[in-house]
Amino acid sequence: MHKGERARRPNVVQSVFVFLVVSALAGALVAGLALPLAGLAGVTTAKAHDTVQYLPQDLKTEPLAQKTIIQAADGTTIATLYQENRTPVTLKQISPIMLQAIVAIEDDRFYQHGALDAKGTLRAMLRNQSSGGVQQGGSSITQQYVKLTLINKARTPEEVKAATAETYERKIAELRYAIAVEKQYSKDEILNRYLNLAFFGDRSYGIDAAAMHYFGVHAAKLTLPQAAMLAGLVKNPTGYNPIDHAGRAKERRDVVLRRMQELNVITAKQAQDAIKTPVINPARVINVPSGCASSRYPFYCDYVVAKLKENPAFGKTPEDAENYIETAGLVIRTSLDPKIQAAAETSIKKHSKPGDQAVAAITMVQPGTGLVKAMAQSRDYGSKKGQTTYNFNVEKSYPGGYGGFQNGSTMKAFTIAAAIGKGVPLTYRINSPQTISLGGKKFSTCTGTTSVDEYNPSNSTKTMIDPSMIDAAQASTNTYFLQLSEQIGLCPIATIASKLGMYDAQTMKPLEQVVSFTLGSAGLITPLMLSNAYATFAARGMYCTPVVVTAITNKGKAIPTPGPGCRRALSPTVADGVNYVLHKVMEPGATGGKLKFGKSDLGGKTGTIQNNHAVWFAGYSSKLAAASVVADANPPYKDLIGQTLNGKKMGDASGSGTAGPIWETAMQLALRGLPTSKFVQPDDKTIRGNVKDLPYLKGMTPVDATAKLLSMGFKAAISPTPVDSDAPAGTVASTTPRQEDGAPEGATVTLVLSNGSKAPPPTVPTPPITPPPPGTPPTIKPPPGFPTCPPWDPRYPKCGRGGR
Repeated sequence: MHKGERARRPNVVQSVFVFLVVSALAGALVAGLALPLAGLAGVTTAKAHDTVQYLPQDLKTEPLAQKTIIQAADGTTIATLYQENRTPVTLKQISPIMLQAIVAIEDDRFYQHGALDAKGTLRAMLRNQSSGGVQQGGSSITQQYVKLTLINKARTPEEVKAATAETYERKIAELRYAIAVEKQYSKDEILNRYLNLAFFGDRSYGIDAAAMHYFGVHAAKLTLPQAAMLAGLVKNPTGYNPIDHAGRAKERRDVVLRRMQELNVITAKQAQDAIKTPVINPARVINVPSGCASSRYPFYCDYVVAKLKENPAFGKTPEDAENYIETAGLVIRTSLDPKIQAAAETSIKKHSKPGDQAVAAITMVQPGTGLVKAMAQSRDYGSKKGQTTYNFNVEKSYPGGYGGFQNGSTMKAFTIAAAIGKGVPLTYRINSPQTISLGGKKFSTCTGTTSVDEYNPSNSTKTMIDPSMIDAAQASTNTYFLQLSEQIGLCPIATIASKLGMYDAQTMKPLEQVVSFTLGSAGLITPLMLSNAYATFAARGMYCTPVVVTAITNKGKAIPTPGPGCRRALSPTVADGVNYVLHKVMEPGATGGKLKFGKSDLGGKTGTIQNNHAVWFAGYSSKLAAASVVADANPPYKDLIGQTLNGKKMGDASGSGTAGPIWETAMQLALRGLPTSKFVQPDDKTIRGNVKDLPYLKGMTPVDATAKLLSMGFKAAISPTPVDSDAPAGTVASTTPRQEDGAPEGATVTLVLSNGSKAPPPTVPTPPITPPPPGTPPTIKPPPGFPTCPPWDPRYPKCGRGGR
């Protein structure tokens, strides 16, 4: 025999010596003594002493990573989040044949030996000595459990490397931990922990997750061939994966079956029958995808996770919170209503397509609770062409939020609320021509005033010259609401908007108090934000912060989660007034008239921003509020007209005709089957307002009329265009508001002057008759033939007959 070959032969004596040392070591460890022996291959006395002497007596375990489930309001699963797909089970929830299979193939003397299986260790060492390294483990199930636990605790690559290093130092440390574990737990408890911790390949951790994944059954229902296959997997979860390597998986499974037969766990017939069965049925494989990208509602799910990370109970940083959420085995109940969500998605699909140039989005909120019931948009979730990971419904305070769009005239609702709060009557009229000049006009703000050098806004619809607040809302008269906001000031409007949760969705800062605030150019708004604000009107002034997470439990124990945070933001009377006005917007002939459906009261408002970059409709019943938007979401933003929506180029773009149908379909489907609901009618004071009587000014000069108004606490303005009137030219023909309607104290009263076209012509005076001097009667000569005596008087019998 060649000398080189002899040199490579197993040194049996050395192997036996090593085994004896390890056996002695086990006794020493049990006694808690330092290692008295040396000479182990590759282990010095100092190393061995340090390894043993300074190891803790108890193995501290980390909670098992478990999958977290996100549910809809009805308990159905929205998404599953995990780092390790695991569902821990008790020993009673595991099939007895599974317990027998794993013990038979991994540690058949598990219930007879202690932490160390001397026979198995000797067998492994003999093989390892022959190969010059650690090629085969002789680990007991307890030792394997220790190794898995150390890997589970590892948080850095270095810790993982130390927990898996094929060295005798690691094996010695593992053994001491194993001894401690055997003291702490019974054999059944160790086996149960091992089966819940072990990796079975294909992202399946723990026996129950593995059983569900490969066979579609829980661990309690595993059959003999199924149990044998899973028992064989733990040795090499990747190499024996039955999905990728069915042949190798069957060979390994059959090895387990034959070993079970050798140990008389099963009969020869049972083994042969099991060997004949297919290793796996691909049709029964159940994949449990992780993450929101795999959710049926990915955008909603993403937003839920973002909100969960804000919960301080989950960690100090977003990274800590994310790790906790993906490993804690939470059950998270959300506010998503599958019926209402289906209504939103149906509407989006009916009125838009994923490949459109324009995007469409809608959010639906329950008034009085803040519960976000639905959230849908036209573009699919993903990174492919035509897809997006942006959520067009929410703010930019988390990575997936797009951050909103200007919301146009939907902002007028807050101006209406502020005006009603100031006592402005719903009948309040303002002269509102098609175009007005506001250049240099000072608008009061919360900190002073603001103005623009040149600003000549126009109405986008044809309107009456002197509309009331209701008329102006129905026609969305820009010039009316700009003048109204000038009169009441921007601060009350901005304050109400802020109380109702409106802020800039890009910067998270308050809306900017600009001259055109009421036209929706104060910042970028989201459908979630706007629908929730309008829900406050529906709830008669009760504002609730938006809520997507309603409950969180961990192993049945509730975890505190932020509630809806409801508070009164508007008085019921103010909200009733807003509802009354916006309900009129839904009447025939008004901008929302074509969107009215059913018998319930509905309120709403259109919105179109400059250059048609976005169009909106926001509206509500007392049971549900929603805001829909169609917009260009690809900078630099362009006019929607000419872009595709629902596969066709738009020839027009408006809040009522473009975004409105999305709102209408979604609301109609969502409210179907619910009882009819009505708004509370406003009281007379709200309708008439807190007004003072105006003086009668017709025919007065502008100077005198202005002085009169100022003396009564009003402001005065003069309309630049005289009107036909029967008042003298240059004098007051009428006022806006009208004298019979009155006006709030401090309001601006516009004097409309007469051009005199209907005034009566001046009367030519008749020269006066000079009276005769006193005492001299006037001489009157009768005409010829006129009798000078009364012929009927008997005292003059000859009168009329020529006598006197």
